Amino acid sequence: MELEATLAERAYQAILKGLFERSIPVGTPLSQAELIRTLGITAQPLRDALRTLENEGLVVISARSGIRFIRADLELSRSTYQFRSLIERQGARSLAESGDAAMIAALADDHRALLGRLEQGAWGPDEEATLGSLEERLHTSLIAALRNPLIEITARRLKNYVTLVRLDWLTTRPLAIRTVNEHLQILEACVARDADAAEAALVNHFQLALQRLIRMI
Repeated sequence: MELEATLAERAYQAILKGLFERSIPVGTPLSQAELIRTLGITAQPLRDALRTLENEGLVVISARSGIRFIRADLELSRSTYQFRSLIERQGARSLAESGDAAMIAALADDHRALLGRLEQGAWGPDEEATLGSLEERLHTSLIAALRNPLIEITARRLKNYVTLVRLDWLTTRPLAIRTVNEHLQILEACVARDADAAEAALVNHFQLALQRLIRMI
């Protein structure tokens, strides 16, 4: 059973990787044989992984039309950001109230360092990778501040939705500057131990991010 679970998890991760790297098309009916051939996995782990993804709402399986991975639309984008906001706004409060001061300050400093580079005109793969890393660190910290393993599990799954709805997200230097500034508003409120301001900054960040995403759909 343990081996089967491991194989199913590997198949699950392989499917997600295929979706995120676009080797598996979204919105297009596929057969099980096509997925086996594309991913190089065997049938049973694939079926197990597809059941998990179906339960998570990422795939629709039909006897007639085959396997279809959902395409991110307005409804999914709104639902994803609404759910993130519900979880992380409390995380922002917790981080402000009891988060590690040195960690918060270091994360804020790293944001300021990137902001300085961006404001001087830098924008390329290094800056984009740094922005992605900072975003991961910030949102991971917000979830970790809640100290709830069930929320952490949910957040890891939710991250798949976030990646999916942002597949066509085009980050530019002005957008990166706005994002970093929004992050800094959250972090500076946490540094000041102002839970109300941290929560408000988090909600504002997600509202603006959703607006930007909707314009790209």
